[in-house]
Amino acid sequence: MIPVVFVHGFMGGSGQWDAQKGALGSLEIRTIDLPGFGKNAHLPALDSIEGNADWVLEELTAQKTPRFYLVGHSMGGMIAQEMVAKAPERIERLVLYGTGAQGVLPGRFESIQTSKERAIADGARATARRIAATWFLARENADAYEKCAQIAERSSTQAILAGLEAMSLWSGSEHLSTFAISTLVIWGDNDRTYPWSQTEQLWQSISKSHLAVIPFCAHVPHLEQTYLYNRVLSEFLKS
Repeated sequence: MIPVVFVHGFMGGSGQWDAQKGALGSLEIRTIDLPGFGKNAHLPALDSIEGNADWVLEELTAQKTPRFYLVGHSMGGMIAQEMVAKAPERIERLVLYGTGAQGVLPGRFESIQTSKERAIADGARATARRIAATWFLARENADAYEKCAQIAERSSTQAILAGLEAMSLWSGSEHLSTFAISTLVIWGDNDRTYPWSQTEQLWQSISKSHLAVIPFCAHVPHLEQTYLYNRVLSEFLKS
């Protein structure tokens, strides 16, 4: 059976996808914790998207997983795009959500440079909780905020700065037209991190792409509109 591999975003972790386990029927789910984040917070974080993509591919090779469905969220969506560029033959289908091909994140709630400066000034824990709040339409009042913030809090200042640096130095725009994999692009209609222009670029540039816009949510539709997200994801992977 071909597994579904989830790659989390900046300050994320595998625990963010607990609501997807069991919701995709017979599909096997593999959740990755990137170096410096989640359950791998003890490892030094990597400061390039390319390096993270290589790390995930090597990790899956070590797990004897030659081929897989790939789901990438936020920074994880950038890593997923880089994985497709590096090893397209290994990926059965691709899901990109809350992400884009422009690592400088135009239209983000604040610039990457501002996030770097505030991380150094405020410290890792305060930065994790502040940025995690922007991922939800209801901010700190969202039901899933506290759990998400606790996962983010595992990130050290080194990991935060490395993740921001990785995104700022990367662009995947030149690869999109070469993608021949069936792709689902998902966007939360109030995303403060990746505006519509980023989503539209993915949708219009990848030849075999489908678009799903999920209402009443921001950057984390899998946590804010879980039923809709799971339904859309399941239909795509099983179609």
